Amino acid sequence: MSGRELKIFCGNSHRELALEISDHLGIAIGKAVVKRFQDGEISVNIQESVRGADVFVVQPTCAPANDNLMELLILIDALRRASASRITAVTPYYGYARQERKARAREPISAKLVANLIVKAGADRMMAMDLHAPAIQGFFDIPLDHLPGNMILANYINSKKLENVCVVSPDIGGVGRARDFAERIGATLAIVDKRRPEPNVSEIMHVIGELGDRTAILVDDIIDTAGTIANASVALTQAGAREVYACCTHPVLSPKAFARLKSSHIKELIVTNSIPLNPEMKEALPITALSIAALLGEAIVRVHDDLSVSKLFG
Repeated sequence: MSGRELKIFCGNSHRELALEISDHLGIAIGKAVVKRFQDGEISVNIQESVRGADVFVVQPTCAPANDNLMELLILIDALRRASASRITAVTPYYGYARQERKARAREPISAKLVANLIVKAGADRMMAMDLHAPAIQGFFDIPLDHLPGNMILANYINSKKLENVCVVSPDIGGVGRARDFAERIGATLAIVDKRRPEPNVSEIMHVIGELGDRTAILVDDIIDTAGTIANASVALTQAGAREVYACCTHPVLSPKAFARLKSSHIKELIVTNSIPLNPEMKEALPITALSIAALLGEAIVRVHDDLSVSKLFG
């Protein structure tokens, strides 16, 4: 067991989640002020000693992504200069993860750039949930604990005791995630074959699998503009699905998502609180948000005590 003091700090991106984690651990959030100068630059002041401490910084890099990323980097730098023994960046949602490869000539690999920035700022370890591409783990030259959201989402679906269920991947790339989900709830598997002519635009082609009189559960890691999920829900209904649910770990839900989800065939959208939800959207749509605080809290304790993290989701 580590002899270092465990401390939790956070920026402004999701203080509510950080407070849930601190409540689960029974420790107070570290005292820090993160604010803006008049010109918009970020100011950080750590208001307690962290010398020799094992520090975890809870800061998903969701929208506004650039501001939240800079807060994370500056917090890490401040903690490093204040002589923290070890600093772990806890970013349940890792922004820029969808730019993990060169899809066209002369494009950046922004996910790698962000990884370099976090390491260069002084992070000793990283903790994330459902990275858009698992290969991003290899972008970090420090240990990374990759936590699955499927476990939390699947437990909720199991509690609903739905019958004749088919788990559906909204694209070919998500088949592995959907297969894992189907195994967790004992369901069959189907795939939506889609084409994406340009970013944030999807066209549904056809459904691969048997949906007749089944409850379909669409599973994805991120829902952004909701175009894929909304179009898929219509295609599944046309393929004979009795009702359609949708699950995702990261509810980005940019402005276009509202109208698309409102007019979709989705009965309930199940998400985690890796990203703070827009209260108006939560009130207007059938959205269930599941807390990841206990999972993150237990992972933090295991990292602090040098125990296996993977045993949490075996």
